[in-house]
Amino acid sequence: MVQNMPELAHGSTLCTGTGEMGEMDRNMPSLIDMAHFCPFLLQSGISAGRLVVLPYEYKSLGARGKEDGLVQLSLAPADGLWTARRDGAVKLRIEETGPASEPPVTTLQMFQDAVQRFGDHPAMAVKRDGRWETTTYLQYHQQCRAAAKSFLKLGLERFHGVGILGFNSPEWFIADVGAIMAGGFPAGIYTTSSAEACQHVASNSEANILVVENHHQLEKILQVQDQLPHLKAIVQYQDELKQKGPNLYTWKEFMQLGSSVPDAELDGIIASQKANQCCTLIYTSGTTGQPKGVMVSHDNLTWLVKIIGKYTDLRENELVVSYLPLSHVAAQFFDLWLTMCFGGTTYFATPDALKGSLIDVLKEVRPTQFFGVPRTWEKMQAALQAMGLKSSFVARTVSYEARGHGVAANLNKMNGSNPTPLQEHVSENQLLKKIQTGLGLDRCVMCSTGAAPITKETLDYFMGLNLPIMELYGMSESSGPHTASIPSSFRSTSCGKTVPGCRSKIHMPDKDGNGEVCFWGRHVFMGYLNMVEKTKEAFDEEGWLHSGDIGKFDQDGFLTITGRIKEIVITSGGENVPPVPIENALKEEVPIISNAVLIGDKRRFLSMLITLKCTMDPNTLQPGDDLTPDAIQFCQQLGSDAKLVSEVVRSKDPAIYKAIQEGLDRVNQRAVSNAQRVQKWTILEKDFSIDGGELGPTLKLKRPVILTLYEKVIDEFY
Repeated sequence: MVQNMPELAHGSTLCTGTGEMGEMDRNMPSLIDMAHFCPFLLQSGISAGRLVVLPYEYKSLGARGKEDGLVQLSLAPADGLWTARRDGAVKLRIEETGPASEPPVTTLQMFQDAVQRFGDHPAMAVKRDGRWETTTYLQYHQQCRAAAKSFLKLGLERFHGVGILGFNSPEWFIADVGAIMAGGFPAGIYTTSSAEACQHVASNSEANILVVENHHQLEKILQVQDQLPHLKAIVQYQDELKQKGPNLYTWKEFMQLGSSVPDAELDGIIASQKANQCCTLIYTSGTTGQPKGVMVSHDNLTWLVKIIGKYTDLRENELVVSYLPLSHVAAQFFDLWLTMCFGGTTYFATPDALKGSLIDVLKEVRPTQFFGVPRTWEKMQAALQAMGLKSSFVARTVSYEARGHGVAANLNKMNGSNPTPLQEHVSENQLLKKIQTGLGLDRCVMCSTGAAPITKETLDYFMGLNLPIMELYGMSESSGPHTASIPSSFRSTSCGKTVPGCRSKIHMPDKDGNGEVCFWGRHVFMGYLNMVEKTKEAFDEEGWLHSGDIGKFDQDGFLTITGRIKEIVITSGGENVPPVPIENALKEEVPIISNAVLIGDKRRFLSMLITLKCTMDPNTLQPGDDLTPDAIQFCQQLGSDAKLVSEVVRSKDPAIYKAIQEGLDRVNQRAVSNAQRVQKWTILEKDFSIDGGELGPTLKLKRPVILTLYEKVIDEFY
């Protein structure tokens, strides 16, 4: 019943998430009265610092002592901390006291609690025919039940997948939660996926039903339909069907299919689900190989959203804008589950959000929380800088001074000293407010980022606008954030401190404290679906999840990620070189650079592929030949008249090439050894893109693909 917390292995350092949680906020959802839970733990005679494995059956009073009968907590029998079986269960990493002692609940119990507390409050909003249409929590729940019944009518089997392929929408959420209610696993598929990639997810999840956005996505499925033996039906949730076929339904038809399914049948399936069983599948983006199905349990999600919400001081009625791919763990965590737990409203952006319309939606909604991957913030920065170039000299000067005061105030706050109130600089404060309003972030309490490295230049820029960006760090396998920066506790370029209730370990740190970051906590995933060996590789014998990321903690507990083990470049001389710090350093030195990729694995020396900042086609998101306005300004400052990437490359523009070399020289001067100095580089004729294959769905570099695509260019270095 009780298992000791693992001892630290030799050569490891530990950092625990001991952030002050304070008393439970009266607005916090408290599904089980802790007063009735704690005695059970105390009677077990468990000492502090141990892992508690709950019994299979445990009864407690209902939420907040209401007269709503007994809430029965039951967990499925489990043999260990991980499993690769779709019908498997895991032991929960519950502790005697503190944040990790919260009683486990399912996502459906959490949803029911949200309906009871926020029933008439808007849960979702979508713009149709120029008007925002809202759905209350009660309506949302009813529609999810209707979808669940329809899934059952179509033959969804327990522990089988429901693939969802499309842009963010209320239908996406309803299909996701409805699939869980019906006993299946929602499995998001990236909209940029090829037909073959869709087939992989559908096959691996043994999907009985696929939900697609439109005809474009439907065509992908039809191409591989004969390779999907478990597939029983396809549902299209936008537009009318352009072709009819057996087991092919519109959303309207689908939602009416299950009307004859008894409530008792659905309620039985919902009641049978356990907190330590799989709730949803998150497929990795496949930047290092075939996507893996990450099995996330009910407890993984419900525990983490509650802890993160409290840690970041989330309040009821928060407003968020959903635009990042919901097939990614970050978007699902923030847009769907965290918002649900705290009664917020999710506004859905239009599908062209990343093509330029996002700012318009932000200005309409004025979200109170906003999460953006680094590329989102970089695009905003470039747009503001382009606008600044068109301003008068006086306006640019005032803007520069205002940003300077913004940086100073936030640096003082970051360092724990009393910041100079920006209100003292009235005109400059008004200018910053105007810029924030122009971005739609004027009432945003917390701006955050994650999923990929962000440059110090971008962090400093938004700090100057009094919009400090809080970095988070996690992975699909941690169900969301493992470390988090918050406005009251952050460091520039750090990913923050370990989330309360979680633990971090640096495995085999070097002399500077850098080593592999390892996770422990109730947010750690169950395992990879059907992949026993890959799951074993992810965990060590003690149950710690090995992230594959290289990082270090400072003396105050702030984590900095310095690289990824699989990305480490090992030269022919045996030198281990993390590429990201060198790449980011060059981008900061030479702001015309869009992407930089370090080369040198099994090579005599390091080299680098470079792309320049260029405009993107708003319809195709393909990189163009025109330099961005800030890149053109950079050229002009150097005395170059170049306005096209092709001009720079074809003429080997002396001013630009000299600036890059000088920037690289400065980076090389800071190298810890000669082997870590970049000796050769070249500028590519085109920037990277998702369609080009160089970037993944979350805009991470796909290094193996880049090495293959530019093999001839790389060989010329050597």
